[in-house]
Amino acid sequence: MAGRLESFRAEREKQNARILETGTLTTKRFFNLDTGTYQDGAVDALTKEFAGLSASMVLRCDDCIAYHVIRCFELGASEQQITEIFDVGLIVGGSIVIPHLRRARALLDELIEARGA
Repeated sequence: MAGRLESFRAEREKQNARILETGTLTTKRFFNLDTGTYQDGAVDALTKEFAGLSASMVLRCDDCIAYHVIRCFELGASEQQITEIFDVGLIVGGSIVIPHLRRARALLDELIEARGA
């Protein structure tokens, strides 16, 4: 894997490790709560990731968008499913989401290419 995907994963892991190494109990609890929220429950993990992706697009957080695109892909979402979630974020967020949509699409393409599909 190369490009944005590899860079994102490496930087995220490095910075999360540093935050957890130096963070307060509150920080650690928040990270744990975040992780737990996206686990299977009454709503399956993939559906929760779809919700996270759509919300992240509306909030225009590229790191969050990248994380949720990767997780959706890892959990087995198809290209078409992820593309439709992009549409939800675009409709709710409006045209200001378009630059984030471009980067999300490029990352999805990179994931597909890395898988060899």
